[in-house]
Amino acid sequence: MTTFDSRWQDRLTERLAAGLLRRRRILTSPQGVNVSVDGRTYRSFCSNDYLGLANDPRLKDAAAKAIIDSGVGGGASHLVLGHHYEHEALECELAEFTGREKALVFSSGYMANLAVVAALANKTDGVFEDKLNHASLIDGGLLSGARFQRYLHNNAQSLSNYLKRFDEKNSREDAKKLVVTDGVFSMDGDVADLKSVSEVCRQHDALLMVDDAHGLGVIGHQGRGSVSHMQLTVDEVPVLIGTFGKAFGTAGAFVAGSSLLIDYLTQFARPYIYTTSMPPAIAAATRESLRIIQKSDDKRAHLQMVIAYFQTELKCLGLDVLESNTAIQPIIIRSNEKLIRLSTFLEEQGFLVGAIRPPTVPENTARLRVTLSAEHQKNDVDALLASLKQAQHLGLL
Repeated sequence: MTTFDSRWQDRLTERLAAGLLRRRRILTSPQGVNVSVDGRTYRSFCSNDYLGLANDPRLKDAAAKAIIDSGVGGGASHLVLGHHYEHEALECELAEFTGREKALVFSSGYMANLAVVAALANKTDGVFEDKLNHASLIDGGLLSGARFQRYLHNNAQSLSNYLKRFDEKNSREDAKKLVVTDGVFSMDGDVADLKSVSEVCRQHDALLMVDDAHGLGVIGHQGRGSVSHMQLTVDEVPVLIGTFGKAFGTAGAFVAGSSLLIDYLTQFARPYIYTTSMPPAIAAATRESLRIIQKSDDKRAHLQMVIAYFQTELKCLGLDVLESNTAIQPIIIRSNEKLIRLSTFLEEQGFLVGAIRPPTVPENTARLRVTLSAEHQKNDVDALLASLKQAQHLGLL
């Protein structure tokens, strides 16, 4: 027994009583539309593998070859002896893909966001983030020690008001302003109003950072993401974050920007400096994924067709759905208990759908987070819709 045991148990008991206790599932198959979990086969609507690349034979071949050539582990941090040729090549290719001078690869998206936000701002600065930003961005802002403010979701006027207030109250000439937003919001599925946000940043001399984890690979010309889709320049969005664990189908993340930005982060981003590099094989697989993504307009077109069809049918059922034209399709249930009953029913029917509750989302907005993939076919969507309709008749929706 430790002096902390009673505190831990009380917190767990509280979470269980509130219907918020999470549990892990054991996946025994590759990611895909049909997965094996806890000994049973399900149709999956809860993966971020938007283009179906996580089990693509071309990625597996690239990783396997790299393991033979380069071994398994990174072996050291990038600044000691862990920066492999595969990492360097991937960074060069990402820079070209995003239209920026340089890129820097991280072992995870959470690590990248913590590292970049905390390195770019200090206690004399202000960090301004969208209220619905991912937890890693929020934690990065808190870790920086800067004055931290969350503006109203997707509201450029709210952001402008906070930036103006910061300028009025801060007389230090060296005080900087960093604005941080998701490109596609992970729980609501809506796309940030980046044009308006970037214009506000220009007016207030603020640096804009966009985490396009859920946009890259899926949105924009050749999958170049929400920033490219909105035709914003590097000057308008100087700091771009992307992840590999979603549409890329691998693991890790990157930041792309000017040579000066990347050189600075290489020297001052602590989570980058003091972490063993990702396995070279993962970098090799990601390079292959990047090549595939740029030639996957057909996959993106099919995914958009599936999204549009699903939205139309959901509205016909009269469900409380959020407006989203991305692969993330939230159905608002509100009650945690009702959501758990609905999720359990769908699982019994052979479907895995994310049951998202507070604190991941605000109170009273518990939801089914349906995520669609380019691998889903109309019959997959029809089967889920039939079960949702049945749940309505049973009073579960």
